[in-house]
Amino acid sequence: MHRIALLQMTSGIDPAANARAITEAVASAKAGGAEMLFTPEMCGLLDRNRARAAPHIVPEAENPVLAAVREAAARAGLWVALGSLAVAREDDADKRPTDTRHANRAFVIDATGNIAARYDKIHMFDVDLATGESWRESAAYAPGDAVITVATPLGRLGLSICYDIRFPALFEALGGCDVIAIPAAFTVPTGAAHWHLLQRARAIEASAFVVSAAQVGHHEDGRDTYGHSLVIDPWGEVLLDMGGADQAGTAGLGFAEIDPARLAEVRRQLPSLANRKSLINPRDLADPAKIPR
Repeated sequence: MHRIALLQMTSGIDPAANARAITEAVASAKAGGAEMLFTPEMCGLLDRNRARAAPHIVPEAENPVLAAVREAAARAGLWVALGSLAVAREDDADKRPTDTRHANRAFVIDATGNIAARYDKIHMFDVDLATGESWRESAAYAPGDAVITVATPLGRLGLSICYDIRFPALFEALGGCDVIAIPAAFTVPTGAAHWHLLQRARAIEASAFVVSAAQVGHHEDGRDTYGHSLVIDPWGEVLLDMGGADQAGTAGLGFAEIDPARLAEVRRQLPSLANRKSLINPRDLADPAKIPR
């Protein structure tokens, strides 16, 4: 049995304040017996004002939130799935000099503070909602092009971020993982309509645990996020729901148990991973024209 912790956040425009919330959660998660802590998307900075946010978006080697969390993880001896941070793509500058967009990057930090894995969000949230909300993530962030999994104390962990959840081809490529992280900053209208449905579907399709730490409530930059950080088991059962504004859900820490025996039981009963016929090449994920519809 593995005990995990999820940090539900109302991240703001001050990286130092967000870093304090995360590092305090690292200590509390360890004290609560967790082996790994999961945090939401954009947990280090959530600011739709690009001019105000720009000075805080630096290469990962200079990112103070990442440094603080790595230090806290090492001090506590705890793995951390850092949902995502906005980072400057320093490594790509010489390859794409005309593309100054940043990366929405997830990190997995091991119990010694080392970075075990990185994942750049593949699918950009470019939408116009019926409520009048309009988002153009691709204007500021460049999509990633790699499917990333990593060995952790929980088993093989697959990485995704928020809007990725709507693209089944990515999750087919993550098939075989024991746990899939889907950190998010879901809008309230899309969350109310689809959040729980999509989370349960991805868990069932992958025969895996899904762990989704989320942003919640009203943020300093004016946005509202749905919350409802979730842990779903491979049969689609909800093991943890931390609530949202609709249920007085607030920022804080939640705990859940992940049972490897449950994973084996579900896969034995319904061996969909063993029976599947793959229709995609994971290398094609970055080219929508090559992904079957």
